[in-house]
Amino acid sequence: MAIRTAGKFFKDLCRQRVISASIGPSRHCSSAATSAPKIPHSSKKGRRLLTGATIGLIIAGGAYVSTVDEATFCGWLFSATKLVNPFFALLDAEKAHTLAVAAAARGWVPREKRPDPPILGLDVWGRKFSNPVGLSAGFDKNAEAVEGLLGMGFGFVEVGSVTPVPQEGNAKPRIFRLRQEGAVINRCGFNSEGIVAVAKRLGAQHGKRKLETSSTSSPSNEEAKHGGKAGPGILGVNLGKNKSSEDAAADYVQGVHTLSQYADYLVINVSSPNTPGLRMLQGRKQLKDLVKRVQAARDEMQWGEEGPPPLLVKIAPDLSKEDLEDIAAVAVALRLDGLIISNTTISRPDPVDKNSVSSEAGGLSGKPLFELSNNILKEMYMLTRGKIPLIGCGGISSGEDAYKKIRAGATLVQLYTAFAYGGPALIPRIKAELAECLQRDGFKSIHEAVGADCR
Repeated sequence: MAIRTAGKFFKDLCRQRVISASIGPSRHCSSAATSAPKIPHSSKKGRRLLTGATIGLIIAGGAYVSTVDEATFCGWLFSATKLVNPFFALLDAEKAHTLAVAAAARGWVPREKRPDPPILGLDVWGRKFSNPVGLSAGFDKNAEAVEGLLGMGFGFVEVGSVTPVPQEGNAKPRIFRLRQEGAVINRCGFNSEGIVAVAKRLGAQHGKRKLETSSTSSPSNEEAKHGGKAGPGILGVNLGKNKSSEDAAADYVQGVHTLSQYADYLVINVSSPNTPGLRMLQGRKQLKDLVKRVQAARDEMQWGEEGPPPLLVKIAPDLSKEDLEDIAAVAVALRLDGLIISNTTISRPDPVDKNSVSSEAGGLSGKPLFELSNNILKEMYMLTRGKIPLIGCGGISSGEDAYKKIRAGATLVQLYTAFAYGGPALIPRIKAELAECLQRDGFKSIHEAVGADCR
């Protein structure tokens, strides 16, 4: 029976041309122009490497699959994706990213068949997350690969940032790897295809996911209640403003009106360091006025029984104590649904400052950001007294890192840069390690551990 099951799985794998794609490290950067992004002509080397890796994995998988069950083979497939990482490392960062988006959009990535550890499941905003580990905005900027990314085992995926009008972003090169430090500097500048293209793509994916969910689950099945509007897995939409816009609030309102019907939660991004003047919106009065306008735009729309999607704000790690107090006051007073802590930093903490690449302008992400973002996270948890769900983002590269974020006050966590370097194999490893951390310290759920270091 196990052989037949594994054989069927492998045949499906070959039919769908599943291949791993180690994610090219380019935060907030995507340049594809169609629903299934084209692999750039300039990366012929990448295509050859991808084809070679596919053939190698299929041959190895064929020899292995006849002796194992589906879950074991799924684990092997995720582990095997590490073989592809060195090939992507040979490519330019942005080209590698575009190639990775194309692979995920086409289903050339491993699909998680194993259930998440029950201890990782949690309810947030009335939604059931199978696990708290998400992918932050910036990878799938134009919502091209939602299904493939959720299928890899993320508890939630956040697309964007999406601007009202298409814009190219800043000049290239704009992404710089710092491999030794496990970091990336980017100055992409909200490159986006715009809300019309993203809405069209999300609409098509929304209908497809709902159809697949209804065909595989009955309404009485408890599993059908897990996930978001369109099925298993939660989808967040991160909204940005155009560089030339003089009315930032109008840009965010336009995003709400166009995209909120597809979102399980919405994010106002006021913290990217690569759009001039954007971080000024984090000031007390500016943020209060902005949130009020966006909340009003959301609430004036017609919603069903589930109500409107939660609204979050993503903040920077480069904030003073007074800034944090102002943001916390606004969040509590306006009953904001959550905060994401944090975006990239303009600082260059040790040991990054010793790397020649550190002189490049832009936001720093990855391991060197971990302590800085964690300190801001803990401070915000205490300022809001744990009343507002926080998403911890910045420097997570292991289950222990994710656990530290949760103990510092995060209900959910996001990663990106470590995923860029480690590829799909990182996802099941982080989830397994996180479950072990919880059990080790006697916690029976994620919620029990949230803010444990702040009590």
